[in-house]
Amino acid sequence: MASPGSKRFPTHHGYGEVKVSRYFALYISQVGWLVLGVFLYWGAFWPSTCTPADLIEIYGCSMRLPENGGWREAALLTWLWATPILIALEISRRVGKSND
Repeated sequence: MASPGSKRFPTHHGYGEVKVSRYFALYISQVGWLVLGVFLYWGAFWPSTCTPADLIEIYGCSMRLPENGGWREAALLTWLWATPILIALEISRRVGKSND
């Protein structure tokens, strides 16, 4: 029983042509991810002992966000620490890509 792969390359699953709609979906999801981060940041309540002014301080104070117990603060903590990991994964995927 053959799997429903590409008819052009029946043994190369996942290596088919990338359509324009996939690029739009990728960029729309990236913009949505950034908009989500801005939404969470604007609505988050920072502890009074730690009010960040720049990006380094935001990451330094981020571990204290869940002290307030709100869902938005917990989501912002997750967003803040997931974003660099996702960027690093994307960079490593592109750097380690062979020309085969």
